[in-house]
Amino acid sequence: MSPEFVTFNSPKGLGDSDKLVIYTAGGAVVDRVEWAANGAKPAMARCGGDGTGAWVTTTAASTFGASNASGCPSSIPAASRVRINEFLLDSNGNTVDSVTWATDGAKPSDERCANGTGWFQTSTTATPGSANSCSGSGGGGGTGGGGGRLLGGGGALTSGCTSEAPSGTGSTPAGTLAWPGGLDVTIADDVCAFTTSTGPEGRDLSGLAFDPANPSVLWAAKNKNWLYRLVKSNGKWIPDASWSATGKQIRFAGGTGQPDSEGLTVGANGHIYVTSERDNANNTVPKDTIMEFDPAATGSPLTPIHQWDMTAQFPQLDTGSKDDANLGFEGVGYIPDSWLTSNGWVDPLTGAAYKPANYPLHGSGLFFGGLEWDGTLHVYGLNSDATFTTFGTIATGKVSVMDVTFDAGTQRIIATCDNTCGETHTFMKVNAGGAIVPDVTYTNPTVMPTDNLEGFAIAPTSTCVNGSREAVWSDDGIYGFGSGSSSYGHALYSGTFPC
Repeated sequence: MSPEFVTFNSPKGLGDSDKLVIYTAGGAVVDRVEWAANGAKPAMARCGGDGTGAWVTTTAASTFGASNASGCPSSIPAASRVRINEFLLDSNGNTVDSVTWATDGAKPSDERCANGTGWFQTSTTATPGSANSCSGSGGGGGTGGGGGRLLGGGGALTSGCTSEAPSGTGSTPAGTLAWPGGLDVTIADDVCAFTTSTGPEGRDLSGLAFDPANPSVLWAAKNKNWLYRLVKSNGKWIPDASWSATGKQIRFAGGTGQPDSEGLTVGANGHIYVTSERDNANNTVPKDTIMEFDPAATGSPLTPIHQWDMTAQFPQLDTGSKDDANLGFEGVGYIPDSWLTSNGWVDPLTGAAYKPANYPLHGSGLFFGGLEWDGTLHVYGLNSDATFTTFGTIATGKVSVMDVTFDAGTQRIIATCDNTCGETHTFMKVNAGGAIVPDVTYTNPTVMPTDNLEGFAIAPTSTCVNGSREAVWSDDGIYGFGSGSSSYGHALYSGTFPC
């Protein structure tokens, strides 16, 4: 069967600029070509294969209704041999890869760093035909490796808002798996959004927890004794003005001191439980405490209803060094008794199955404090008379822990570590012997920076849409990919996790 040809004739004058776009019946672009004034004389045709080669301006008269070969040049210009062959979409029509830049934002070049796989950045040196120089100063507006994209950001650091470069970067534990959720991540706050009257400012957002009773609310702790109730607005998490548009300061029992608030969790009673490593007014001395705050209390600063002090259990932190004093309770998670009993957890104090009734003052769950010092979890029953029961220590397999959360969706306790452990989350279960042990460890989506990402929370399954729910990370230092990058000055990132 002889080939059939479709030809097009522009209604414009022969020397005018124009373009041709061919669509399917469903509106998808099949092919396109455009030309400048006099750029299509005497004709434009695909050369190097009818219907498949590069678009070039022919050297002879048009060949309407016949093969293009007779009108094609004997040697196709080198510039015509390279063409974008496809839009990089996956089988579901989702964008796999893209990059954009602002005016003058890609001078002299925009390139992937690491070469071919990493984050797009504007480089100081263009290297056409060679490996990327990666001589730029930070991330650009494109995608990272693995096909994901980091979206949003922008704005400038404000006076009094100081970034803090990441420290303590270590390796990823062996056996860590890739992030199981979506590869795209959105910057989920305004630049320098958490500036308060105590410094250092614009950074140090740490612990995160969704409110189980109201998953449209996200609680956040800032290291320098502040709490935030966050709600979504135009895709960003912002302070809830009905609670406090500027956050609420917290104190130790009696209204004293400046708690180095790191982790937080929501208890069964709806109260917010916050950990502190030390008193920032005396930061060389550890003060490892868990404080209970009633979010319905009016005014600021807030003082705890109860406070439990475990400092004496960690003499290794009391060296007179502010660095050692800062390696205590970095995170805390509330774990329901119902999960512990249904999974057969063995009480370390009795050697038998855990029986909540043996501890009548502790409420309906236990609290797992994450120790930054060595990555262990410390289990407590927090009693209503301000005493506590210590149930021992659990190894996470990590050298450090920055946040602890219980996810009812996966029925797992999650121990999070920042760049110290390669930005990883270890999901923990009760094994056949009744012990809590690591089950699986995931890293963050590859588009995210390698920073002190200390807070992590997963939304309840009641929020699931199309098989996914929100996951949120907090950056303790708002450094992002560094000065000039879209993530610089931002503390919150939003992604997705499977339902």
